[in-house]
Amino acid sequence: MPKAKNYKEALQNPIFDILSDAAENLHLKCYVIGGFVRDFLLKRGSPKDIDVVAIGSGIALAYEVSRLLPKQPKVTVFKNYGTAMLKTKEWEVEFVGARKESYAQDSRNPAVEDGTMEDDQNRRDFTINALALSLNKENFGDLLDPFDGLQDLENKIIRTPLDPNITYSDDPLRMLRAIRFACQLLFFIEKKSLDAIIRNSNRIKIISNERVVDELNKILLSKKPSVGFQLLHQTGLLPYILPELIALEGIDEIDGQRHKDNFWHTLEVLDNIALATDDLWLRWAALLHDIGKAPTKRFDEKVGWTFHGHELVGSKMVFKLFKRLRLPLNEKMKFVQKLVYMSSRPIAISNEVSDSAVRRLVFDAGEEIESLMTLCEADITTKNTKKFKKYHQNFQIVRKKIVEVEERDHIRNFQPPISGEEIMEIFGLKPSREVGILKETIKEAILEGEIPNDYDAAKELMFKKGKELGLKVNL
Repeated sequence: MPKAKNYKEALQNPIFDILSDAAENLHLKCYVIGGFVRDFLLKRGSPKDIDVVAIGSGIALAYEVSRLLPKQPKVTVFKNYGTAMLKTKEWEVEFVGARKESYAQDSRNPAVEDGTMEDDQNRRDFTINALALSLNKENFGDLLDPFDGLQDLENKIIRTPLDPNITYSDDPLRMLRAIRFACQLLFFIEKKSLDAIIRNSNRIKIISNERVVDELNKILLSKKPSVGFQLLHQTGLLPYILPELIALEGIDEIDGQRHKDNFWHTLEVLDNIALATDDLWLRWAALLHDIGKAPTKRFDEKVGWTFHGHELVGSKMVFKLFKRLRLPLNEKMKFVQKLVYMSSRPIAISNEVSDSAVRRLVFDAGEEIESLMTLCEADITTKNTKKFKKYHQNFQIVRKKIVEVEERDHIRNFQPPISGEEIMEIFGLKPSREVGILKETIKEAILEGEIPNDYDAAKELMFKKGKELGLKVNL
């Protein structure tokens, strides 16, 4: 990475000239800092978020920039934080005045006072995020790099500008951010910094679940999420955040019989699914698909280690986990629950693929059938080449059968050919046990392939079953 001192090429968009003009009008110094500069130097594209530091009032600078822009976008002011933001179609610019910070032991919200640019760079979380480019006329594009962040970018190192113990204790969220950046960028956390995270891991308890989840989601959406979860495990943060995963770790042995380590298996599944999908909630399902195995683990002298019912137990644990972490308790949670609950179903039918088994799989999975198959394929982590190939071939057979059954029988989002209302009208019934029996009989016959999924066949079966039940047609 070239160690140039000026990066005007990063500031070619007209927004930076307007920022420079606004600062000159107000007789302020200002700089673009943080992610925009870091990602430009890493050639990660052009970030749309711009953080601007003013030596003076960032809010006043925001209003002046808005005045100079053609459509004068609205300035949103956050008085409690002394920051302002304006958005255009291209950019989201956040303004802050340079400041010093000090922290109380029980809070990550600092006491703030005005400061110099040096003070502001000192308070940054990592050296690679303290890099700043001048927006001032006299040295437009000059790099301010007081902590050798450019060298850290080159060496792929996450390091704090000041004492990491203080940095992480002051704001424990930075521990998660360090891990998230290491995961996203595939960087290494410097040893002093890693040791400081281990020492301060219990401080994560003062961070809100919403903030924790925001970082977890970014780790989950990275190219290789296992890197982040290995670091969460190594630093001792994971037990505070996801104890359900920690409970999966370890291998027990009785009478020479062992089971796999389900924690490390889970991380393999997570990386596998990351290769197949960017769907955040499908990645959550991969992370949690085996959490029911810890509470259901038993040893049977005849069959060895068992995890009976772990899918059902795990799906119930999903709700408690989502509620605790304040993840959404809506269709997203239900999607994860459903996939955890059904995570073994395609595996159970893959050796002997009957039409009826596939029909039931499609019926139960509904619109989630493709996500379920993707999860189950990611769940193949065997190191035995022959078994790996065989399992994937079996899943291809299941996938082919799903297409054939769906085209023929239209089971996905199944609606019975005859409604309960029509059954009641034909037999002169009110809502009753008999209506339920007739509907279930029709559904089971279709799923078992005894009748096709059409009205006439269903009606014929309904009359036959109705006669067995002693029902009379209401003429």
